[in-house]
Amino acid sequence: MFLFEAKRIFIVIFGALINAVALNFFFISADVYASGFTGLAQLLATFSSEYLNITFISTGIWLLILNIPVGLLGWFKVGRHFTLYSILSVLATTAFLELLPVLTISNDIMLNAVFGGVIGGFGVGITLKWGASTGGSDILAMVISRVKDKPIGSYLMIINGVIIFLAGVLNEPENALYTLLALYVTTRVIDTVHTRYEKVTAMIVTKKTDELQDAIHKKVTRGMTILPARGAYTKEDKSMLVIVITRYELYDLERIINEVDPEAFTNVVETAGIFGFFRKDSN
Repeated sequence: MFLFEAKRIFIVIFGALINAVALNFFFISADVYASGFTGLAQLLATFSSEYLNITFISTGIWLLILNIPVGLLGWFKVGRHFTLYSILSVLATTAFLELLPVLTISNDIMLNAVFGGVIGGFGVGITLKWGASTGGSDILAMVISRVKDKPIGSYLMIINGVIIFLAGVLNEPENALYTLLALYVTTRVIDTVHTRYEKVTAMIVTKKTDELQDAIHKKVTRGMTILPARGAYTKEDKSMLVIVITRYELYDLERIINEVDPEAFTNVVETAGIFGFFRKDSN
């Protein structure tokens, strides 16, 4: 378990390094903005430097400042384990942004938008894949999905819409278009590396029904449906556990299944929409 957590910490720090490379080597020099709180930090750094003549607060420092209240919210509303890794990601990203120089790899703004989006999307994707987040909008999305059971895509779209609009206001109108391109590329790369859908349905076929159900309910606060199942080849009686979860909970679910019943068969599919009661209050 220690080695597993050590590897997880390494992946989170490595993802932060990749994000910092995307920002300092591609986005910042080209005035192209990332998504979420990272993009907001870029906007604040640009505004404070050009209009307020405040140059000592960099993008990394603004990112840390923006994540302080969100980190506190995640600590009390989401869970300490998830939030601790998210805080680690933010701190590491801030440190790398301060340590790495801001370089101009290319003067072509489109190349900066595309390559920055690819590299940044990979950094975010591997961080999410290992059960952490890059902080900011991800933690807000986690809180909203657990409290209101409403689609969080609209909230994230509003944040990114503000970033795209202000990118054109603070710079040239074409910067808004290239920022939109960068956000699209980032999202597509995250789709490839990690399941990005807001909600997914997991169908778990297992012989350890009660043990697996108890383990899942201790960690994931969702209801589930248990159906009888029978192996077509072995003719063994089994059960199918059907549960709808958010993408943030997919890592925890996979870890629980591997610990309780490594021989279980799990099929995870995208959920286009749900009706009825989704959230289960924990006791």
